[in-house]
Formats: sequence, structure tokens, C-alpha cells
Amino acid sequence: MSIELKETFLSLVRLGIGNASAVRMPGNIDWNALEAFAAQHGLSALLVDGLEKLPDFQKPPKFILLQWIGEVLQNYEYRYESYCHAISEMAEFYNSHGFKMMVLKGYACSLDWPKPEHRPCGDIDIWQFGRQKEADKLLAKEKGIEIDNSHHHHSVFNWGDFMVENHYDFINVHHHSSNVVFEKILKDHAQDDSHYVNVYGGKVYLPSPNLHALFLLKHTMMHFAAEGISLRQVIDWGFFVKTNGKEVDWIWLESVLDRFGMRRLYDVFNAICVEDLGFHVNTFPRVQFDPMLKDKVLKDILEPEYPEGLPKSVFKRVTFKIRRWRGNAWKHKLSYNDSMWSAFWSGAWNHLLRPSSI
Repeated sequence: MSIELKETFLSLVRLGIGNASAVRMPGNIDWNALEAFAAQHGLSALLVDGLEKLPDFQKPPKFILLQWIGEVLQNYEYRYESYCHAISEMAEFYNSHGFKMMVLKGYACSLDWPKPEHRPCGDIDIWQFGRQKEADKLLAKEKGIEIDNSHHHHSVFNWGDFMVENHYDFINVHHHSSNVVFEKILKDHAQDDSHYVNVYGGKVYLPSPNLHALFLLKHTMMHFAAEGISLRQVIDWGFFVKTNGKEVDWIWLESVLDRFGMRRLYDVFNAICVEDLGFHVNTFPRVQFDPMLKDKVLKDILEPEYPEGLPKSVFKRVTFKIRRWRGNAWKHKLSYNDSMWSAFWSGAWNHLLRPSSI
């Protein structure tokens, strides 16, 4: 990816977010490459939001822009409406049987975006306040829905067109020994049922600001260390802090991050939000960072050394994962205080317990 294309992409993202009033556009833009890159990061709708704010002479040809707008309507806005209806239907079903349903990640994050329907929606992640097994049994009995229990920290089923992950643990406690202690902190805060919204008539619970902040950071850092993350995940964090920052106990949160070796990467995420995405510095409780480390993390986000996509054969897949594990050692150090070898043997045992995860 050329430096010029990367700068154009980031400029349009800032404009789409609402963190810039104007941008300088280069003369010759590969619009197809730009759109493909935005789609890779789940930011096609945000890119269109930015393009629509440009003066006409800076916009792509009209037929290209109209095509992109149509794709945003189909793949983002219409899908988001179906997504919300699915969440509402599930919540109403569970509520009518005495179960509470909290939504995590996707939908909860979308509420912080200026246009929630422009955040891509995938799976529906839910937490049922420790009653996941009972709720799954009820779902299978009442709805005849097949429940997949082959995963480590959640069951999986389909509700209409959407896959649902019903969490009994927030994170995989089998992969790092520190995750066992971290999971207890998350579950302690997950008992708070004072935050909720009405979605098409269904009462849907939301994570408290403290739980959401800690879970968002942990989930993003786990993916960063293991595989990689998209820029959309950092934008989720920026919008979350902008919307909910005054309700977060930052002293408590940062003490937890210090305890689990997550502070430096947290600082980097804050720095990317301010330096590269244009969020106001006063939005964040702390923006102190190593510029070289910040640039290294951003480069890995935009141009990962080990892009997603695993080989099909088991042998090649295993060797690729080992090579990626070694190459990602620096990322692991920013995300955990566990040793790499401790995590390796825990992960290996985890895969032996569930060979389908290899």
C-alpha cells in the first residue's frame, strides 16, 4: 500500500468520522484500491460519509460513488435494520421466559457511532448473566434451534440470518493463565443490569461503561496479539470514549491495565485515536506514548505482516500459526504479562482439547 493511498484513506476516515472539516486529495487516486482497503477494515460506509463531504471536483466519478452508496445501503443500512430486529426478537423471547439478555461488542459499539447503521454488523454476541445453559436448553426446546457447544467460551446458534455467540465466559480462560483472573473481574462487573435500551419493543441490556471499556480493550488486544485487528476496532474505542468517557472510572481501569501488562498498548490506542483519527486530545484521560511504537502498531493494523487466511492443510496451518506466533512476540508483550512459552503450552493444550480449533 502506497504512503499516498494510506494518507488519503486516513484523511477520508477522519472526515467521515467528523473529526476534520476538509482534506487535501492527491490528483490521481486509485478509487478501486481505496474502496477495497476500506472494505477490508469494515469502513466502506465511513469512507462514503467522508467522500460525500468533499467538494464535487474532489469526488470520484459519479457512477462509482453511486455504486458505493448502493452497496452501503445494502450491506450496512438494510443489514443493520435486520440486525436490530433479530436482537429485538431474541430479547423479547428471553424476557418473556424470565431471562435477561445483554448485547456485547457489535451492537453495543454501534450505539456510540454518529450513524450506528454505518458500523458493520456481524455476529450477535450476548451474555445472559450466568444463565446461558438454561437459556440454550429453553431455546432448543421452544424453538427447535440447534445449539453448537464445541467452542471454548460460548455456545453458537443461528437466529434467522445471524449467528449468535452466547457467552458463558467473556474471554478464553484456557489460553493464558492470567485470563482466569481477568475473567473474574469481567464477571463481577457483568452483574450490573442497570443499563439497557428498548430495541423495537424488546428490552436489551447493555454493559456498564466500566465493563464495556475493559472488555473492549481486552478483546481488541487479544486479537491484536494473536492475529491482528482492523482500524474499525480502534475507531470503536475512540467513539466509546467520546460517548461514555465521563462515566468510566479511569483510575480503576488503568490500575487493571497495569496489573495485566496492557497499559502501553492502551496508550498507543489512545494516541492513534488522537494523532491519526482526529479525536480531540481532551476526550481521553491520558495520551502519553512512544511515537515509534505508535507508528509500528498502526502499520501492523493497516498492513499486517500475517494477514488473515489460513492454509487448508493441517500441517501448513500449524506451521503458519507457529511462524505467526513467533513473529507476533512483540505484540504479545504489549497485550499480556504472561510469558510467551506459558501461553504457547496453554494454547497447545487448548487445541488438543478441541482439535477443531487448530
